Amino acid sequence: MFSDLGLPDNLLRVLDGMGYKKPSPIQAQAIPPLLEGKDVLGLAQTGTGKTAAFALPILARTDAASRTPQVLVLAPTRELAMQVAKACEDYAKHTPGMKVAAVYGGQDYGTQIRAIRGGAQWIVGTPGRIMDHLKKGSLSLTDIKAVILDEADEMLRMGFIDDVDWILGHAPKERQVALFSATMPKQIKHIASTHLNNPIEIKIESKTATASTIEQRYWFVGGAHKNDALLRITEVEDCDATMVFVRTKQATEEVADFMKANGVKCEALNGDIPQAQRERV
Repeated sequence: MFSDLGLPDNLLRVLDGMGYKKPSPIQAQAIPPLLEGKDVLGLAQTGTGKTAAFALPILARTDAASRTPQVLVLAPTRELAMQVAKACEDYAKHTPGMKVAAVYGGQDYGTQIRAIRGGAQWIVGTPGRIMDHLKKGSLSLTDIKAVILDEADEMLRMGFIDDVDWILGHAPKERQVALFSATMPKQIKHIASTHLNNPIEIKIESKTATASTIEQRYWFVGGAHKNDALLRITEVEDCDATMVFVRTKQATEEVADFMKANGVKCEALNGDIPQAQRERV
């Protein structure tokens, strides 16, 4: 139970309101040492509850009365940064004064600077944009107490690992670091050995490539009939929302147009769409 992990009442109230009772394995193993201020090296796949595993204990250690950045979360993509920032805001619902600023490329600098200087204790962002703010002087890491690297292997895959190394090198020497990754290539091991201090190592074994909460099914469908099959699935499946992955940017537009023409509320999402429109989607 979450109530057995040492979390404060304000966070337990939030979890109770969300219907969360039993922590996932990564949460059960990561929350206690992070609450104690220890560094953590967590090996766990996506979908195991990593965000709550670091957000809850670090929120408990954040001073809401101090209106300077105290926690830095680095994520590989702006979408993940937005998702993590939203989750942290939700967890801080019963923590008066706690603010979270999302900082990522494609968004106006002025908006981000106002959020940073508006008293945000948590900064969640992508490495490139965080570096930009540090170099411009619009973000200071002077009072940072904790740094979290979320999906570190994805940051490596996307070419951000040198940026991560640079950012950690500019953070205070006395800080808590938590690194979470689905895999542990040598470059990630180097980051861990360089920047983590006697970390508690947590490895969540997975017998499958996906989380146990995901049910997988497949159908053999000829290329010419895929859109019709997709439409039929949306008609018979009871889903609040559906995400469809396709191979090309053009295909995102074609599938979205087909679904809309058949009465399904649908929008395309791809890298050519402006950031503001992507956020609206």
